[in-house]
Amino acid sequence: MDLRKYISLFRRWYWLFGLSVILGAVVSFGISLMLPAVYEAKTKLLVSKPEDEKSLETTYTTGQQLAYTYIQLLKTEPVLEAVEQALGILIEEENITAQLVRNTMLIELRVEDYDPYRAADIANTLVTVLIDRNDSLLTNRYASSEVSLQAQLTQMESQISDLQNDIALASHETLKTEQAVLETRIGQIEEEILNLQKEINLIQPPGDPSAAANLSPDSATEVSRKKLRVEQLGTSLSFYQRTLLNLMDSGTPSGNAYTSSELEQMRSTLTLYQNIYTNLLNNFENTRLARLKSSPNVVQVEVASPPMQPVRPKPYLNAFLGGIAGLILSLSAIFIHENLDDTLKTPDDIEEALNVPVIGYIPEMEILKAKNYFLIAAEEPRSPISESFRSLRTNLDFAGIDKPLRTVLVSSAGPSEGKSCVAANLAVTIAQTGKKVCLIDGDLRKPSLHKYLTVSNRIGFSDIFLNHRTLQAICKPWKDTNLSYISSGNLPPNPAELLGSEKMKIIMQQLTELFEFIIFDSPPFMVADSSVIASQVDGVIIVIHPGRTNEGAARLMMTQLNRVNARVLGVVMNRLNLNHSSYYGAYRQYSNYGHTGATGYGEIVPDDKSKRPFPANLFPPRGRANRR
Repeated sequence: MDLRKYISLFRRWYWLFGLSVILGAVVSFGISLMLPAVYEAKTKLLVSKPEDEKSLETTYTTGQQLAYTYIQLLKTEPVLEAVEQALGILIEEENITAQLVRNTMLIELRVEDYDPYRAADIANTLVTVLIDRNDSLLTNRYASSEVSLQAQLTQMESQISDLQNDIALASHETLKTEQAVLETRIGQIEEEILNLQKEINLIQPPGDPSAAANLSPDSATEVSRKKLRVEQLGTSLSFYQRTLLNLMDSGTPSGNAYTSSELEQMRSTLTLYQNIYTNLLNNFENTRLARLKSSPNVVQVEVASPPMQPVRPKPYLNAFLGGIAGLILSLSAIFIHENLDDTLKTPDDIEEALNVPVIGYIPEMEILKAKNYFLIAAEEPRSPISESFRSLRTNLDFAGIDKPLRTVLVSSAGPSEGKSCVAANLAVTIAQTGKKVCLIDGDLRKPSLHKYLTVSNRIGFSDIFLNHRTLQAICKPWKDTNLSYISSGNLPPNPAELLGSEKMKIIMQQLTELFEFIIFDSPPFMVADSSVIASQVDGVIIVIHPGRTNEGAARLMMTQLNRVNARVLGVVMNRLNLNHSSYYGAYRQYSNYGHTGATGYGEIVPDDKSKRPFPANLFPPRGRANRR
């Protein structure tokens, strides 16, 4: 489809485009005003990946998948139920929208509600519940390990406490034993020192200095040895006394040398328990640290605040979109209509479908809207429509250069396409050139020419076949013109047989002898009458009503014409709407030159009826001398 066809299509349907746009905009605007206002609160979350996640080539994708996971978690039933319990309201999932901000790990959460404050509360509570639930879900992953380690730590603390109590008790008893041993040892040393002192006194009495000089060498030696022994024992005594004093002051054993084997075993066990407890405590802290490092962090970076303006409805935007929707619907409807419509609309359609030229363009006669039957070629000879019939007459003259035309059939593929109107006006136009023309109503089924000519139809064409009247008696002049007519007369039961009889051939011969040009009006080609007449005339004019004549019917008509070897002169496009067709702009320009009794497109301005009969010089005087 070329640009001209698009322009033609727009001109033909512009009223529907405009109506659809206006109707869609008005309906959308009205509905928008009736809808309640909806507010939207927004907040943003930052999702951080775990700290111990290794850097991979797919880290960006993994981060986005993590964010999408939290987007889905926002709409889970437990989260929504927790928010409902916290706020005491019912929340619809379709009112919550979460999406990932492009090229980031930010989640934008939108909540819609009829109350702006409630929308903000829902958004903020959703974030709080999501963060709490995230911590709870991730804590459960390490809960079993932490509980097990905690139980072991508790058990180990209990064992260490019991062992420390046992060691303390054993240390107290050992203290008593060591103290008794020390006291006994001190007593023994004191007793030995006392005995030695007595022996020394026996050998060398105290207070007698001369006794030492009188001692024998052996005695002196013995005394010296015993004094040395006393000094040694004094030193030992002093050591034991200090040890006892320290033991009594500190309350602890003085050293390993005095610790029993049982106490040493208990202390070794205590040390082992303490080491086990230290290892368990380290494992517990490592587990907690691993949980914290492997847990994604969710942080609310922007708190939702109550919106001041509703997000919908937006009456003006909806009106615009409604207008666009109306336009799209109208375009779709027209597209479907144009594709399903198989009628002939343009000359290109006609030439492509029928392979015959268009020889005439007859605009729509506005006067027919007020008056059903009207010969505009006689009533308004200077109107643009009359000019279109003269153009048709000229095209027929060119068509008959090689093979003169004497008899012409005007017909159509279907009813109500204006063939009778075209035949009558064409006959008037040809008669205006001075030719003697006969217009015959060959439609013996539903005649209408007598209505255009405003004559009686009591006697006509059918009566000639019955030999009730002669051709000369039946053929009557129409007013004081070169045009004669033969109406249909009484309708016979077998019109096709009559038109195909030998009598019809005789009538045709007589007509060519009496008239220079004979025009037949016939029924549509849906009946056989037109095919019978077409086989007996010099040429056939097909009348097509654009937008109404079906292409299939037109092709069938051409098949019938080809079957009877009829000569098709061309197609007349009748009842053209000049306002909608881009092919006939010349007629719109020509319409500006109408005479005083006519306005555009042949519409008659009411005036004195005395001025409306035919002008005296409209038709040349009757007679062969004035024929062209």
